[in-house]
Amino acid sequence: MTQYDPGLQPERTQLAWRRTALSIAVVSLIAARALPLILGSGVWVIPGVVGVAVSALFWVAAARRARAVDQALSARHPDRMPDARLIAGLAAFVIAAGVLALGVLLVAVPR
Repeated sequence: MTQYDPGLQPERTQLAWRRTALSIAVVSLIAARALPLILGSGVWVIPGVVGVAVSALFWVAAARRARAVDQALSARHPDRMPDARLIAGLAAFVIAAGVLALGVLLVAVPR
């Protein structure tokens, strides 16, 4: 059995999750600014605010997951790795954002 080498891989993975959360926050802020201008209602700020909140949750959850992975690997217990809830949550968020974007396109584009 090989020893756990912390190296740079765990740090790169955590940085990738941070970039993902930051990207979600930036796009959400752009949506909060643009959607009311495109659709003409202040209610359309809500998806942007929700996106920023979700990005903060992803940031915190990714940090917790990175710590759990590091602890499992350094203790030589790979069977105690965290599950894929964070990845599934990100996939669900991206699908919901895509459906919302499709709905905005259907409403905003003149026929």
